[in-house]
Amino acid sequence: MIQQFETFQKASKENVDAALKAFGATSKGVQTIAVETSDYAKKSFEASTATLEKLAGVKTFDKALEIQADYVKTAFEGAVAQMTKMGELYQALAKDAYKPFEGIVAKAVPAAPKA
Repeated sequence: MIQQFETFQKASKENVDAALKAFGATSKGVQTIAVETSDYAKKSFEASTATLEKLAGVKTFDKALEIQADYVKTAFEGAVAQMTKMGELYQALAKDAYKPFEGIVAKAVPAAPKA
């Protein structure tokens, strides 16, 4: 009976340690994502402001269309790059948050028989 209690206590400690490590990894990942998001928002706002300033000084309609087309192209490319980067950050967050539980899951799930 005491041995079962010690086994249960050890398993509980491992679970708590894994949860704390996962929480730390999640916290770090969320901070990284927040910083990246705010940096992108700042860059996007600066690019929009610069484009508006250029448009304010335009004399011809053709030049205005050219400036706006360049802005749209640059903004789209930047958004796609940012989405890719954010996807990678979220993927890393998920991996880092799961990592502390790998050992526990391996113990809980029986190994598949080899053919």
